[in-house]
Amino acid sequence: MAASLSNLTRFVFRLSSTVCSPLRQVQRLPALAVRRLGPGRCLCVAASLQEEQAVRALEARHRYKEKPWEYLESEEYLERYGNGPVWAGYRRNHKGGIPPQKTRRTCIRGDKVCGNPCPVCRDSNLIVHPQNVKLLQQFISPHTGAVYDPTRTGVCMKQQKKLNEAINTARDQGMLPFQIPHVEFSGDDYSNSHDAVGCTPPPPCLNSGETWYKWYGEMTPDAGEVAKVRKLYKAYLKS
Repeated sequence: MAASLSNLTRFVFRLSSTVCSPLRQVQRLPALAVRRLGPGRCLCVAASLQEEQAVRALEARHRYKEKPWEYLESEEYLERYGNGPVWAGYRRNHKGGIPPQKTRRTCIRGDKVCGNPCPVCRDSNLIVHPQNVKLLQQFISPHTGAVYDPTRTGVCMKQQKKLNEAINTARDQGMLPFQIPHVEFSGDDYSNSHDAVGCTPPPPCLNSGETWYKWYGEMTPDAGEVAKVRKLYKAYLKS
């Protein structure tokens, strides 16, 4: 009798364990579902924010492409560069302690951007254009009016060529001031007292042997000057 009771209790215990274990798993399912859905929702929100930022950046890029001078007046530009020029905090990346005499040819080859691109190539919103006067003025010396050398600004040769063309175009169109060098003209260049410009002198006598103009005659060079030239080019003169 005791053996049958013990067997019965074991059977009931096994049956209860097999029935209760699925119920416990079912009760845990909502909690697991909530835990799994929480990070998923966060990822969706982060992805949507990234998409909005990408759309805004694309719209701003298209707007600045049509009107590049508006970027220099935006808050984004002031936060990034402040009141200084775009090349103020740039440092060239080169081997050794002596920088090369020329900057790199270009920073962008196809869809590949080199490391440490130049101040113009690193910001896609900076567009070199003749009407973008504020950007062009940053690469012109306010004292001499000359364009800064690329070794000082760090701009690559491709962008430097675009800058030179845009500056020349802006000066031709009157958007950039420039100073014309002063040239002093002598009065002898415009006088008619010279024999080649004035009245023709009377012809000399044919028997005298003189030429019509004095500079057509034979000119004897200075012996000292000839000796200096011979000494300078001694290795190249034929004996």
